[in-house]
Amino acid sequence: MSGRESLEFDVLVVGAGPSGLSAAIRLKQLAQESGKELSVCVIEKGSEVGAHLLSGAVFEPHALDELIPDWRDKGAPLDTPAKEDRFLFLTEAKAFRLPTPPQMHNAGNFIISLGNLGRWLGRQAEQLGVEIYAGFAGAEVLHDPWGAVKGVATGDMGIGKDGKPTGNHTPGVELHAKQTVFAEGCRGSLTKMLMARFNLRDGVDPQTYGLGIKELWEIDPARSNPGLIEHSIGWPLNPDTYGGSFLYHLSDNLVSVGLVVGLDYANPHLSPFEEFQRYKTHPAIRPTFEGGRRLAYGARALSEGGFQSIPKLTFPGGLIVGDGAGFLNVPKIKGNHTAMKSGMVAAEAVFEHLTGGSDGREVTGYQARLRQSWLWDELYRVRNIRPGFRKGLWAGLANAAYETAIGGRSPWTLHHKHPDHATLKKAGDTQPITYPKPDGKVSFDRLSSVYLSNTNHEEDQPPHLTLKDAETPIRVNLALYDAPEQRYCPAGVYEIVRSEDGNDPRLRINAQNCIHCKTCDIKDPTQNIDWVVPEGGGGPNYPGM
Repeated sequence: MSGRESLEFDVLVVGAGPSGLSAAIRLKQLAQESGKELSVCVIEKGSEVGAHLLSGAVFEPHALDELIPDWRDKGAPLDTPAKEDRFLFLTEAKAFRLPTPPQMHNAGNFIISLGNLGRWLGRQAEQLGVEIYAGFAGAEVLHDPWGAVKGVATGDMGIGKDGKPTGNHTPGVELHAKQTVFAEGCRGSLTKMLMARFNLRDGVDPQTYGLGIKELWEIDPARSNPGLIEHSIGWPLNPDTYGGSFLYHLSDNLVSVGLVVGLDYANPHLSPFEEFQRYKTHPAIRPTFEGGRRLAYGARALSEGGFQSIPKLTFPGGLIVGDGAGFLNVPKIKGNHTAMKSGMVAAEAVFEHLTGGSDGREVTGYQARLRQSWLWDELYRVRNIRPGFRKGLWAGLANAAYETAIGGRSPWTLHHKHPDHATLKKAGDTQPITYPKPDGKVSFDRLSSVYLSNTNHEEDQPPHLTLKDAETPIRVNLALYDAPEQRYCPAGVYEIVRSEDGNDPRLRINAQNCIHCKTCDIKDPTQNIDWVVPEGGGGPNYPGM
């Protein structure tokens, strides 16, 4: 496109999350160790590093120990050591304590804010000479004449809803690199394009996803128990729906609380947001929040497919790291350490490729190095646990116990047979769910929640939630599934509005509410919704999440 400036780098990283920043840091470390010059650039669509990072999060420091061994001396924000694990089974009125599964033992781990860890990693990267540009969204993959990736272009700023430049128009910038590392996180928009263009998912299982919804609370000091880690299964979800809760006590009277719902659920009447609000009203959970104050809210999809859903990770000119590839260890409920490790392994493979005289454009050594790392073995050993839940909670727990007892050495591999968008049943074939009204003390509505996410989008810009066909939401989604986008979106982006006489239904998209969770792109039954990046700097701004 004319009018765009271009910048040249040795390596470009798209996304300033744990995997992307770890890749950038490791590249610069290797360059310093070998006395070579290597230019590394990271772009981030959030307004700052960490603005869009959202995780529970209990953090395993394995990869950080390898990347920055003196992280304690450098002030890494790992302030709350894990102290006690609790694992509960909830019914509607009672809580039963169960033995904590071995993968969920957290001795040596820390309860953290992933956003704060990301900000700290960003500072470590900059001190090594990495150039970081926040507020720049990667909007387009650039290819050379032979089809190889040669970088990305950031989106134009100042384009109006009508697609025409406004008085504030600034063209995007082309960022060219010898290798581009895509670290966009779960369901990244550019990564999705690359999957299709290079057929990266051929021969692997469909990816399956969860939606994690989280709040940060300041609670009564008398109820604070720093280091307590509590997980639950059961109510409010029915046994056919995969998911569970987390409740983590940090220092300073803070608590992280959330619910993860598998997006392979079948009932179109289900609302993950409402299930989360209902969870907090449980008699064993509610007392934690009484007298407290809700500080922040957010939501994010996460890749749950595991080992059998990992795609081909390299293509000419680039590679994929982190949750964009699907490195979450589901039984551990952890993916930040594996994301970091994938970035580090990618950096080592890229550095060898660029400095070893390789003529090819594809860093084929990345996937080979991954197979030799502890990451690969860790994911292989738990590969059968998540798909074991496709027959329900009890079958899943029995299978998980067996797989754990034998260390994941089954001679078989269970598979994910359907993508999440294909699992919804028709509305008429399922039971409607009546959710209680929020009480404004422990449970809340969507709009007050979105307010706490600090989400913001320039209103006069092209829609970033696009429909491939404008009639499908009414003709298919409303007619067959009672418009499930009204319920699976945790931010109130989608609503069905009607004329005064109750007829003429249409879908209204409140794009300014979007908190970039990507659930609509994943769960829409006809895959008619396409999530693309808005202007850089838009979206949520998570403080301490």
